[in-house]
Amino acid sequence: MIRRARPADVDALTALVYELAEYEKARHECTVVAEQLHTALFGADAAAFAHVAEDAHGTVVGMALWFRNFSTWDGVHGIYLEDLYVRPEHRGQGHGRALLAALARECVDRGYSRLSWSVLDWNTPSIGFYRSLGAVPQDEWTTFRLSGPALAALGGDQAASSASGA
Repeated sequence: MIRRARPADVDALTALVYELAEYEKARHECTVVAEQLHTALFGADAAAFAHVAEDAHGTVVGMALWFRNFSTWDGVHGIYLEDLYVRPEHRGQGHGRALLAALARECVDRGYSRLSWSVLDWNTPSIGFYRSLGAVPQDEWTTFRLSGPALAALGGDQAASSASGA
């Protein structure tokens, strides 16, 4: 069963985020705590959303954590899937496909123009799965990220913002 996440799911979602970080060989970079996730999903200024996959016993076994983005070219919102994860012992049972189908339904129902996400280059099982659904890689794009000291340096650079007119 796929459903929207509820506040009671936050601990399970937090555990899944850490499992995903471990799978992606980046556990040392994961620092989120349940309270942060609760605020992001259910707080007054919530800007993130989640769907969960449950097994036949009602146990959360997978998640899709996402947020809205906006296409200036289409003039409408879309969904950016931040994290899709199904516990290894529950893979191959349709949970991942069902989670993506739920997000595609969100897009269709709300008139959004796209559902986007990123996948690590080495994650060939996921790449094959996404291709089987008709997803097309955006190979001509390179993802950039500012974080840590570089983000702080740029964010604290008042002279650069004034000079650029930002």
